[in-house]
Amino acid sequence: MTRRRLLVGAGAAVVAAGPLARPAAAALPQVDMEALIKAAQIDPRRPDTALTDGAKESVLLVERALQAKGLLSSTYVDGHFGTSTVAAYAAYQRSLGYTGLDATGLPGVTSLRLLGEQRYGVVKVLSPGSVVSLRGVQVNTRTRAMLFEAERLLGWQLSITQGSYNSGVDASAGTHDGGGALDLSVSGLSSATRTEVLRRLRTVGFAAWLRTPAQGDWGYHIHAIALADTDQSTGARNQAGDYYLGRNGLANRGADDGPVVSPKRTWEEYQRTL
Repeated sequence: MTRRRLLVGAGAAVVAAGPLARPAAAALPQVDMEALIKAAQIDPRRPDTALTDGAKESVLLVERALQAKGLLSSTYVDGHFGTSTVAAYAAYQRSLGYTGLDATGLPGVTSLRLLGEQRYGVVKVLSPGSVVSLRGVQVNTRTRAMLFEAERLLGWQLSITQGSYNSGVDASAGTHDGGGALDLSVSGLSSATRTEVLRRLRTVGFAAWLRTPAQGDWGYHIHAIALADTDQSTGARNQAGDYYLGRNGLANRGADDGPVVSPKRTWEEYQRTL
């Protein structure tokens, strides 16, 4: 019998008493991929174990999953995506069969979701998009969209001298080996105009600096790295982290010499302001 009558006070009510309902499955916690990638860029470049704002819980979820696979000591399960966590994540990527740029310790969405099976979900997903040709060089579609928006803000088209996925350029120290990297010509531009180009690039989510012959074996040009590009080489990731920390992206890690743009936004964060 699945139904019964129940008297309540002076009146009577009919109450359906079916089979006991199953308790709802607990919702999985969520890794904020945007926050996680920001921490993975910044934390390895910090001089201490400070945490990146808004990233602690997402980093902890990933670190606990790496610890469960025997790849990360409990000592480093602390919400700081430092060099030990980077190395553990790179080991996890290699365990999936990834090599080269796909096993640098910078999480991509596929490996991140696989690591989180039955542990966490992933929100605010980042993707560099596919690799395409643009003005004679290779870039990914995310970088292309960022450049187009910077050009829209400027009101003119920029000249690209080096793109992404371009290995073997010694002067670039590997920063162009992966995604998100651009070198742009400043030929014929005044100092004020160069600064305006840098400002617009930074506004849409690039770490961007004017490079000069006094700094290295190169001519005057603008070097730009797309923040939060998950196809980045290790060198580009380090430059992104240094930009967040107010440095110039060079080996000497000097003070940032470009225009101040605050807050420092990624492409996704910029788009949400429009």
